[in-house]
Amino acid sequence: MADPPPRAPESKKVYEPVIPKAAPGNYNSIAAQYARAKAAKEKEEREREERNVGGILTGFGLGGGDGKGRGGNGKGDGKGTFERLNEVKELRFKGEWGWVVGFWVWLLCIHAAGLYFFTKGFLLTRLVLEEKSSCTEPPISLSTQYQGAGTPEAGCWHPKTFEKAVVIIIDALRYDFTVPFKNSTDTPSQAFHNALPFLYETAEKQPGNAFLLPFIADPPTTTLQRLKGLTTGTLPTFIDAGSNFAGTAIEEDNLLMQMKDAGRRLVHLGDDTWTALFPGYFEEEISRAYDSFNVWDLHTVDNGVVEHIMPLLSPARRGEWDVMFAHFLGVDHAGHRYGPNHPAMTAKLEQMDAVLTEVVDALDDQTLLVVMGDHGMDGKGDHGGESDDEVQAALWMYSKKDVFGRTKLDYRIPPATAKERPVNQIDLVPTLALLLGLPIPFNNLGRPIEEAFAGVKGNTWENLGAVARMTAAGIKRYQAAYYVARGVDESTVDGSPKALWETAVTTLAGTGKQQNWQDGYATFLAFQEETLRICRSLWARFDVPCMILGISILAGGVLALMMYASGNSDDGDAIDDPELDRAELQLELDNFAKGNASALEDETTTRTLFRGALMGSFLGALLCPTIWVMNRSENVLDFGLAVGAISSLVGVLYQDMRRRMSFGNPLPTTIWGWLAVIFTVSQSIGFASNSYTIWEDSILLFFLGTFGVASAFSSLRLENAADRALGIYHSVAFIALGWLASFSKLCREEQMPYCRSTYYASATSSTSAPWQLLIPFVVAAVLPAIIKSFYTGSRSYEGLAPAWISWAFRFGLVLSAVFWTLDAADDGEWFPNLPSTLLKNIRVPIAQTGFALALVAGSIAFGYAPPCISISTTAAPTPGSQITNSSGALVTILGYANAHGSRYLLLVINILLCVLMVQKPMGAGAISIMAWQILTLLEILDLLSLASSPIGPIILGLLGSFHFFKTGHQATLASIQWESAFIPLHTIRYPWSPILVALNSFGAQMLAASAVPLLVLWKQKPRRKGLLRSVVTALSWHVAYYAVVSLATTMWAGHLRRHLMLYRIFSPKFMMAALVLVVVDFIGIAVALVGLRFNSLSVGEVFGWG
Repeated sequence: MADPPPRAPESKKVYEPVIPKAAPGNYNSIAAQYARAKAAKEKEEREREERNVGGILTGFGLGGGDGKGRGGNGKGDGKGTFERLNEVKELRFKGEWGWVVGFWVWLLCIHAAGLYFFTKGFLLTRLVLEEKSSCTEPPISLSTQYQGAGTPEAGCWHPKTFEKAVVIIIDALRYDFTVPFKNSTDTPSQAFHNALPFLYETAEKQPGNAFLLPFIADPPTTTLQRLKGLTTGTLPTFIDAGSNFAGTAIEEDNLLMQMKDAGRRLVHLGDDTWTALFPGYFEEEISRAYDSFNVWDLHTVDNGVVEHIMPLLSPARRGEWDVMFAHFLGVDHAGHRYGPNHPAMTAKLEQMDAVLTEVVDALDDQTLLVVMGDHGMDGKGDHGGESDDEVQAALWMYSKKDVFGRTKLDYRIPPATAKERPVNQIDLVPTLALLLGLPIPFNNLGRPIEEAFAGVKGNTWENLGAVARMTAAGIKRYQAAYYVARGVDESTVDGSPKALWETAVTTLAGTGKQQNWQDGYATFLAFQEETLRICRSLWARFDVPCMILGISILAGGVLALMMYASGNSDDGDAIDDPELDRAELQLELDNFAKGNASALEDETTTRTLFRGALMGSFLGALLCPTIWVMNRSENVLDFGLAVGAISSLVGVLYQDMRRRMSFGNPLPTTIWGWLAVIFTVSQSIGFASNSYTIWEDSILLFFLGTFGVASAFSSLRLENAADRALGIYHSVAFIALGWLASFSKLCREEQMPYCRSTYYASATSSTSAPWQLLIPFVVAAVLPAIIKSFYTGSRSYEGLAPAWISWAFRFGLVLSAVFWTLDAADDGEWFPNLPSTLLKNIRVPIAQTGFALALVAGSIAFGYAPPCISISTTAAPTPGSQITNSSGALVTILGYANAHGSRYLLLVINILLCVLMVQKPMGAGAISIMAWQILTLLEILDLLSLASSPIGPIILGLLGSFHFFKTGHQATLASIQWESAFIPLHTIRYPWSPILVALNSFGAQMLAASAVPLLVLWKQKPRRKGLLRSVVTALSWHVAYYAVVSLATTMWAGHLRRHLMLYRIFSPKFMMAALVLVVVDFIGIAVALVGLRFNSLSVGEVFGWG
């Protein structure tokens, strides 16, 4: 695509003051001497000023020649009126900028408060009960008596079967990893097939010693929540009352707590999540915990577990422990890094197969071996959601002695798929507790696994009935305690399983051999299933008033933001007339010299509105105790936050209405305004549909294409032929770039089979294809040249721009390209003879250098760099000169017409480099296209005089949302690219690792928010008035887009809270929109507003203030 032709610079007229002469015939008169002295002084000042850029203003005639414009002030301070006026304007700008930042910080708090209250009522909660099961107090009398009943030595509630247990967790062990697969031309095998045959073959050949079953996890399928369910036997929720979502210690009754109370010595090897959940439980001398978050490391954790588990299983050291937990992470990390269909996955599964074979050989008859996956993984190797591949894990139990059985002959062969005979993961809790002679944890909702208690012949119905009866009694006790704690009348609960309990008890009410244990077993299982269903519905009770409060606060924030934007909107583009500028400045100077500073009033309405927020918060704080006494809220902090948010919103809205004399028509008055409204509102309404949410990226592409077509047709109406050609060129380029970016896709499960993923090498891979490694090198070669073409179009490729764009920026891009090449070489083992950590040790400093260049060197350069201009003086007139000084020389300022925009773009380039550093090759291509689209958008807005229209900020918002999907993301937890946390790091470092993940996930939105001031600053000359107001307005419209989307997703998630697709589609979309809103708020403050301050001070220091 050829560079657009530059627009011709405008020539400037020069106004020279006339030097007064002495009166004829009286050259010695006082008046004549005064006039000559005054003229000489003015000429001297003028010549001195022409040696710097500030003097060029006098060349324009801005200052006058009457001695008032830039002459002395009569106070002996050496500063003229112009200098003093500039100082006042600079101070006014700094002061008002402070009020603006204060307002936006308040708005961020409002958004955070609204999202907090909605989330608090929306995310499911359950009350954690403090009760614990006791060995001596079973929930019901024992069915049969045995010696030592009620003691850990013989078995608390059931005779103990095993003395010891080894529990091996193979993270992300999906069920189909363990079953045999027959290769065919129609369904070719993948890398994970037939790599772990030991589990299936043992269960098939030795049914009395082993069984293999699908092990179904409850979403969310994250390791933290899964371990909670696997040890407590209760259902996971997003928030547990009395517990923290961030992985603090589990305080409710659990398996490990019962083991510890029974005197069992616990050992842990592997994933350090266990030590966070169960601090102080494990034998410190022989336990080993390893960092679990480094998904790029496939071997450290697994090798550490293997190194320590085999010695502990030896006869010499069996007496040091009773229960061992070994958590392998290699399979999970191979999935995250490469995807399941990769040779690395084959290698890890084969390693696990060998390890399990060795472990089985080392066991004795009194040790139970449990092997399981905590969750599965999707086609790319990620997890966190509720798709079948993510919830279908595997469970395998083994014993050297024959204890396991099947109630049907058909069950002797392990299920071929995860849809056959699955068991819930919570069922492991009562199973392990009874086999080890421990009490079942109080909160358990699972049931005993049939194969573990059916006996070798599969007909020990008395044993099955006994364990089902004991487990059901514990569930009944927990349910009654939960109802009491919650203040719920059991009789009001729909579908109470009380009748099922009575039926089961009646079935076993006979005497002696007349008891029908088989029917009783079936009835107790039915009781457990019904209770589980009721608990799911009970914990799915949303706090609707809290949700309404959050929505109301968000709606109030949107209203305040819209009124703020409309109150600061420009009436239209400023008139570019040097004569008018000179007259206005002269009038301003005259008024200032006379002490009349009325013209220096507030540029925006920020001070008034922010004072309203402070006053409202103050009044709310005064009334808060009285309101609290009347309502007696349980949580004082939440109550205070709610009152503060609402009262400050009322204060802002009151101040805005008080400021306005009347309310005009709120509807748009131009086609562009209507387009901005239609894009925002239609997208927000569309989120009520699951299909719309699934195909959001395609809808966004349609909106962007619509804008491009509209701008192309609008360009046809431009009078100037060159402008008309440029407008059509940039419009077509904007559309074409959008379509080019659309080829980068990461399909979500619901889009199949109508979508084909191209972001990675294949749909079952998490690595880039070899040809994709060329993309960063192409970006390094082309992107700086593209940015340069937009600079040269406004004659702004001057000052720091050539060095920073052509050298520093390109060098950073080359570093990124080399990094991903080394990463691919490491993944593909291109150099097998090199040490395994060498490439990692090389590429991490490369990434660190890239970030240092963008953040440290880039920030310093932007902070201290002058405007991107160049000044030259020639003695003789030449065509195209801009300014003629008093001596007839020509002063040319290249970049003058874009002094603000060209300098601020340097900051956006720094942000762009940071985002590119954390994107994979395909994502880097998409972000580069986005940067190009932003530049074309700037030209379109300039040509069509739309700098003050809300369409620009809205289109930027659409670009950010669109390219979120083009960088390999979806509104699902599984699409989070966790490996980005380690691009410039060897291990986890807080807070940097989470920041890197956020930069990878929301880099497109961050780049768009950073570019908002460019919509106003691009092609703006120095001393342009109202820039702060215009930027604040543009930022308001931009944030309003995200705020409306976030408000809509909260409303739809609340309204559709009983929808079947709530946790698969609507809830992830709400969470993503909420995070994006907070991120954009922060970037708007930390980058856009701070960058505007530095940019304005730099330009104002050189050219003066408008």
